[in-house]
Amino acid sequence: MRGNSEDLDGFDGEASSTSMISGASSPYQPTTEPVLQRRPLGGYRCDLDYLRSVFGILKVTQVVLALIAFICIETIMHCSPCEGLYFFEFVSCSTFVVTGVLLFMFSFNLHTRIPQINWNLTDLVNTGLSTFFFFIASIVLVALNSKTGAEIAAVIFGFLATALYAVNTYLAVKKWMNRERNARQSNDYIRARSESREVDTRPEIQHLDA
Repeated sequence: MRGNSEDLDGFDGEASSTSMISGASSPYQPTTEPVLQRRPLGGYRCDLDYLRSVFGILKVTQVVLALIAFICIETIMHCSPCEGLYFFEFVSCSTFVVTGVLLFMFSFNLHTRIPQINWNLTDLVNTGLSTFFFFIASIVLVALNSKTGAEIAAVIFGFLATALYAVNTYLAVKKWMNRERNARQSNDYIRARSESREVDTRPEIQHLDA
């Protein structure tokens, strides 16, 4: 029995050494690298700070109003004439899609991945054109089609969307002007500093001034 136990002990030792050797030579070694957690949308996160800002709130409200105006105009089954209704339908659908895309881009900071596009100017152009076309479409719809409840509701939401787009345009223009002014002041300051350094490093200029 003792001989058997010694044989078993020897077998255990050989097995443990064999497992150590196989473990060292195996390509599938345990790793201590952390497992990366999956993030939504391939690592993109929603920028809640933008959604809470004035521009974010305006964007969300514009999308909602444009969608409601489009739904109201789509519920109209009969029209005479129909030109104003079709024009309002096109404007409300277009502004809903374009503003929705911009809202999505800004909310997930996707615009930072395409720096070749001036997104501030793109947003400014969108809000300006949306203000103009929503105002014209609402005026035309009032003049030609304002008899049913759905038409009146579409006109109301159209004017509300016009007001919000106008406010957004004003704030965007003001923000752009402030940015341009700050950039101009920064350039003037850098130019003045560089000129003062040139005077300090050139003694002949100091001699002439003296």
